[in-house]
Amino acid sequence: MSDDGGRAVSAIGFIGSVFSPWYGWSGRGDPENHVCLNVATYGPGGRFCMTDRGRSALRRGRDALEIGPSRMRWSGGRLVVEVDEVAAPPQIGRLRGRILLEPAAVTGIEMVLDGEGAHVWRPFAPAARVVVELGDGNTWRGHGYLDSNFGTRPLETDFSHWSWARFPVPGGAVAYYEALGRDGQRRGAAIRFTDGAAQEMAMPDPAPLPRTLWGLRRSIPAAPGVTPRQHLSMLDSPFYCRAAVASRIDGAERIGVHETLDLNRFRAPWLKPMLAMRVPRRARWPRAGTA
Repeated sequence: MSDDGGRAVSAIGFIGSVFSPWYGWSGRGDPENHVCLNVATYGPGGRFCMTDRGRSALRRGRDALEIGPSRMRWSGGRLVVEVDEVAAPPQIGRLRGRILLEPAAVTGIEMVLDGEGAHVWRPFAPAARVVVELGDGNTWRGHGYLDSNFGTRPLETDFSHWSWARFPVPGGAVAYYEALGRDGQRRGAAIRFTDGAAQEMAMPDPAPLPRTLWGLRRSIPAAPGVTPRQHLSMLDSPFYCRAAVASRIDGAERIGVHETLDLNRFRAPWLKPMLAMRVPRRARWPRAGTA
């Protein structure tokens, strides 16, 4: 997110594109045949890129992940994301440039999100500085983070609802995670990251946020007497919402990122054809004249 809070970007590399309808229709038996670099910009002229690509587009090594014309690589202690993608409607067009992420510290922390170890979260860099150079006004500096999720089963198999938030604070970041399992059990954690170390905190009670345009219910942990508010709408879909939220942490206002995922909606059969309108499939790479 930019330092002035007016723009933001997300870049997610998928091997097994979990939110792709094409991966779902395939039976999810071959994750390397459904890969993508999902890049979205938020703020004026925001764009959304998510192309499901086949195995010929995937190249990876110890320090790099290449998917079609785009790639992520470590260089000099920074993560460099080189973007060359085509945006989906309504803001159709090519998105080119790069994102630089420099971690304040890299952690070795791993958190199991369910009772069986089928879903794991790795917060590699909970606090980082970012430089964005994507053109069309998307040239800015700000704060960011780098994390990763691994799983051996579909999210919707084990969870019905999922929410997550991360706020930058002096010296690090504070993150909240909450999930409702299919077994009816609620799981969650509040974690403070400082200089690469993690300390679990008491989970604050949830405070409501307004429903999304698609009617998703949202809440976020907050201290007593604090009323969080949406600062910037990022991504609003029938099953998922990402937004910048302002709240008070350690007695000061902080602006962070909040995500809500409704997995009951995601598993509904009517949703996949809708997603296919914004997530094209490119089975072969290279493909003449396209990206």
